Amino acid sequence: MTAQTLGVEEEFHLVDPATGSLAASSTVADAAVLGQPGPHVQPEISTTQLETATGVCSTLGEVRAALRETRAEAVSAAQRDGLTVLAASTHPSSSVGDLVLTDAPRYRVMVQRWARLAQTQDICGTHVHVGVDDLDTAVHVMDRARPWLPLLLAMTGSSPFHEGADTGYESWRTVWWSRWPVSGPPEALGDADGYRAVVAQLVASGMVPDGSQLYWDLRPSTHVPTVEFRMGDVCTDLDDVVLHAALCRSLVAVLAADEGPAADVRPEVLRAARWKAARAGLTGDLVDPVTASLVPAETAVRSLVRFVSDDLAERGDLDEVTALAEQLLGRGTSAARQRRTMHRTGDAGAVVRDLLEVGGTLPA
Repeated sequence: MTAQTLGVEEEFHLVDPATGSLAASSTVADAAVLGQPGPHVQPEISTTQLETATGVCSTLGEVRAALRETRAEAVSAAQRDGLTVLAASTHPSSSVGDLVLTDAPRYRVMVQRWARLAQTQDICGTHVHVGVDDLDTAVHVMDRARPWLPLLLAMTGSSPFHEGADTGYESWRTVWWSRWPVSGPPEALGDADGYRAVVAQLVASGMVPDGSQLYWDLRPSTHVPTVEFRMGDVCTDLDDVVLHAALCRSLVAVLAADEGPAADVRPEVLRAARWKAARAGLTGDLVDPVTASLVPAETAVRSLVRFVSDDLAERGDLDEVTALAEQLLGRGTSAARQRRTMHRTGDAGAVVRDLLEVGGTLPA
């Protein structure tokens, strides 16, 4: 069995727990730059953000425990300045005018390269790393996973609001992120040499210094032997993060063993499927990864679980993942919950308070 290990990175907004407002903190950001909050907390480009990373996990139980630990570390780090962290990809009422960049060489270089794109990056995401044997395996999986990425995205939507407005999308983060020329679904690469050739051409063009700054929805890691799923919004509910990680890992295992040719999916079709997933999430129809036709969201989700069911069963995860998927279909995504709260209360602060409670990040 391949794809034995996985790890999860989550990005969070810093907020004032009393008011729910977005809060910049150089105190928290500087401590994260120096590694003071703990081994799993890292800075992000804005002083209104923090990132966490679990260690290497082998079971879903380990993933769940690690996520509880890293979220607790992030809350503790934020409390250095009386703040806490918000598990959602956009803040319901913030504006880009609130952003102050973290003072670190990496982020100064990003601003120099990307200018206003980097200066207005007020979105957060979830990244799942799945262990693979080598770069050829990573590219083999990437080429075959491309049609499944929009569906995985649709199951994570948590960014319906931006700058105080309802965007009409479940994942506005996806639309916002699409402005970057090195984001989105990658084209089929063929093998490790094909990947290296693309990276070399992008480096020669001056677009990126190396593969670590390719922000594709799916990419090989440049520092650990994994393939990294990057399309997901931040899942407010811990159950949804565990579900997302489990499906990513089993998809890697199934596709790594697939000796047939990768599906020839036109980039226009893949972009359309990605947009549809960002727009409707689980509230409408989605593009079926196999037939490229529109199907109800619940049909697509259950098809994905069936597609990887043998691998899930071999790991002893099938019952848990099936239950988590049905739970998600029954209650909807974080984006759907945020809209319900906003429509009921008319108060962005109430949305934030609910997100803090569901995400387990209310300070003690």
